Amino acid sequence: MKSKPAATVDPAEIERFSALAAEWWDPDGKFHTLHKFNPVRLGYIRDTVVRHHSRDAKGLKTLRGLSVLDIGCGGGLLSEPLCRMGADVTAIDPSEKNIHTARAHAAQGGLKIDYRATTAEDLAQTGVIFDIVLNMEVVEHVADVTLFLQTAAAMTKPGGMMFVATLNRTLKAFALAIVGAEYVLGWLPRGTHTWDKFVTPEEIKTALKPAGLSVTDETGLVFNPLTDRWSLAADMDVNYMMVAKKVG
Repeated sequence: MKSKPAATVDPAEIERFSALAAEWWDPDGKFHTLHKFNPVRLGYIRDTVVRHHSRDAKGLKTLRGLSVLDIGCGGGLLSEPLCRMGADVTAIDPSEKNIHTARAHAAQGGLKIDYRATTAEDLAQTGVIFDIVLNMEVVEHVADVTLFLQTAAAMTKPGGMMFVATLNRTLKAFALAIVGAEYVLGWLPRGTHTWDKFVTPEEIKTALKPAGLSVTDETGLVFNPLTDRWSLAADMDVNYMMVAKKVG
């Protein structure tokens, strides 16, 4: 009999996002910032994957035949477009309310996504593995970053890829992502983020290395107030994304 896996879920974080479940698909609601930079992170995932697998980025089903795990999927903002690209998507979130919202929205679009209200630890216990594992805007909300990333790594196929998007633990990130975004501009509900839980790129790399993953690319995301758009940039002081490949 398998022992119960150690938990990385932070109950306070789950309660906070569950209370906002109905807002996920409102582009003018509490998650409007996610809606704004979703096309940028989606494009980064697509372009990186097609390069890795030598596919046509302009193909309608360019991810056909690839299995994707979206951890901390929320309402499915990434899961749905990836499914439309042909990927076989499994999406998990510990919040039952988030999964209910995600399932209902996917059904409206006729999309087949395997949504599950579960944790990464419990899913990993089943032994399932994926070509692509996504940890997008989730590691800064877990209780144990190293354990969480190594659990996600265990579900990455040999030769597969893991994407991580999070916030850097810098004073600049505190000023912009918390003081600015939550208290001054009101882009996010107050209390969405805790600076102490932000994660540096080196901490991500250190956690992944023992699990057989090495970072192959990294990029920052910056907001231009003049164009009202997010874009990829060399500046990783606040928002950043990384992709790591598993040995295999």
